[in-house]
Amino acid sequence: MENWVEQLFNEDILQKAADFYGGSLTNSKKLGDFENYVYEIHKEEKPYILRLTHSSHRSKDQVEAELEWVNYLHSKGVNVSQVSHSEAGNLVEEIPVGDTSFFVCLFDKAPGSPVGVQSDLLGPSLFKEWGRTIGKMNRAAKDFVEGSSVREHWYDEDLLKNISLYLPEEDKEISIAGKELVETLHSFSSGRDEYGLIHSDIHLGNFFYHEGEIHVFDFDDSSYHWFASDIAIPLFYSVWAKMGGENLEDRSAFGEEFLFHFLMGYYEENILDEQWIKRIPLFLKLRDIVLYTVFHKKFDMDNLSEREAGAVAGIRKRLVNGEPMVELDYEKIIRSLQKA
Repeated sequence: MENWVEQLFNEDILQKAADFYGGSLTNSKKLGDFENYVYEIHKEEKPYILRLTHSSHRSKDQVEAELEWVNYLHSKGVNVSQVSHSEAGNLVEEIPVGDTSFFVCLFDKAPGSPVGVQSDLLGPSLFKEWGRTIGKMNRAAKDFVEGSSVREHWYDEDLLKNISLYLPEEDKEISIAGKELVETLHSFSSGRDEYGLIHSDIHLGNFFYHEGEIHVFDFDDSSYHWFASDIAIPLFYSVWAKMGGENLEDRSAFGEEFLFHFLMGYYEENILDEQWIKRIPLFLKLRDIVLYTVFHKKFDMDNLSEREAGAVAGIRKRLVNGEPMVELDYEKIIRSLQKA
């Protein structure tokens, strides 16, 4: 969280947020504060997830659109954390702080537990269920109709629109490459069978695994995007988490295994033209560019931890050298799927 937002936040605001839902802060736990303040609180002895979003990050309409989307997916049988209404009957409550605000919402706590990168669960069965869940989500998106509140399209992302403001002069070539990639993506078709509202960030940290099924949460990055991006993001993060320190060949071997089983599950729920699978490398590069930019926006680049500095250096090396996260034979994977 930016320092100036940290200075606005306090225990009184947190208490007001819980009070909107009749929740108790007794035994509450702070779960995160990177882009939102996230707490586990209790209501009638049941755990819930309380989230406070500052107005510098999202508008009230954007938050409301996200929550309507989540509840729509829940109504379609997708395993997502349903959003509760406040005691006043609202999906979003607002706490003014000076000229800004915190927007408050409450989610059911997902059942199950996270899957660690060293877990024995991180294998074909999980990859297939991961794909099946996202395929179901993408299929549901085709019939989703927003209300008065709307989510942004991918190209409205601040990190893409203002990339040259966040990156230093020495990274000018990365800024240029980012802008050129955006132009390339703009040339693609965006029909309902390939483009719609997606989660945009389903990595290991954004779902729990319970009785053989994935339960997804944290839709804060939801945007209108190509469904192929919702495939590329899990591929990117699973490889980065498990094999990030390895060479391209080893990363690609793991990536091939992941994507094959992921797509087996995905195609059980949704059909996506194979041309979009072949375009996954573009979405992998887009994620590298967005990640590199968010580090420069959110972090003090002169005081990174060893782990953070290593991550930034790795991303920069890939971007400068034109090296992808993985290099796969996508046509081979498609043929294997057709034979399976």
